[in-house]
Amino acid sequence: MYESYYHLRDKPFQLNPDPRFFFASRGHKRAFAYLEYGLSLGEGFIVITGDVGAGKTTLAKSLLRKLENGQYLIAQLVSTQLDADDALRSIASAFGLQAEGTTKSAVLKSLEDYLRVAVRQGQRPLLIVDEAQNLNHRAVEELRMLSNFHEGDKPLLQSFLLGQPEFRDTLQSPEMLQLRQRVIASYHLGPLDRAETTQYILHRLKTAGWQGSPSFSEDAFDIIFQFTNGVPRRINTLCDRILLFGFLEERPHLDSAAVHEVISDLQQEVHHQQPQDREAAAPATRESAALPQPHSAADSALVEGMDARLEAIERSITRLIPLVRKVLYAITTGKEHE
Repeated sequence: MYESYYHLRDKPFQLNPDPRFFFASRGHKRAFAYLEYGLSLGEGFIVITGDVGAGKTTLAKSLLRKLENGQYLIAQLVSTQLDADDALRSIASAFGLQAEGTTKSAVLKSLEDYLRVAVRQGQRPLLIVDEAQNLNHRAVEELRMLSNFHEGDKPLLQSFLLGQPEFRDTLQSPEMLQLRQRVIASYHLGPLDRAETTQYILHRLKTAGWQGSPSFSEDAFDIIFQFTNGVPRRINTLCDRILLFGFLEERPHLDSAAVHEVISDLQQEVHHQQPQDREAAAPATRESAALPQPHSAADSALVEGMDARLEAIERSITRLIPLVRKVLYAITTGKEHE
């Protein structure tokens, strides 16, 4: 939508993890180094944790992109609430094996035979489990049992576990002692700092073909960092809307005032509101509405808040009008040329 206006080849701030846009911050470099270190050892578990939107999946996809040489036999599992047996079947399916309708012992035998043949042919099986915090203790223990498979002195399977911070609590439980002993490296991926936030934004823009338009003021980067706390996914969401705002307003330069306006719009939307905001804005009960209410500071604040939201809605509608016109014009022009 705004790509052609700013002469960009791609959307720079898409939410879908894309290894082309991987940004090597200090933390991401270190996490990537741990993954490579684990690969060099060829055994055990590598654990990478991080908050929602920290970039764990993009990190893993960047690694996979580097391994596209046929040496590795890679299976990826995005875990949901799986019990042990379902986790095992999902892993077998991720390697392309038939696992439905068979016993657990049959699945284990089939998986072991498959991995053994792969290792004999010179391949290195690698399992990447994303959202590992969703696995229960028995499912994690099943992963540990798979690490017991060997061909001579070579392990048949190595695993990378990517999860949110609560996965560390799972690993610290007494039941996970044997698995912890097989973790050869672990790293927690934190948010970007202020300087890295600016570098991250510019990196993604340049990767998408940015030639300097739109330009950003330094204070715009300050506000972006303050609002997103340096979390990559939040940065993507905000910056995508900032570029849309710039397109609708036809602005070649974006400053802190523009960023504040976009943030104000976002805060009126349901998925960006805090629970207490929605509770404060909830309508009064029928009983309380029937009684005369005294005018208080809280009442005034509520009215002012509703006025602000109405103004934000009006601004959003005003911005959508030229967008709708452009879309309709494009459709009409296209039909005329058919």
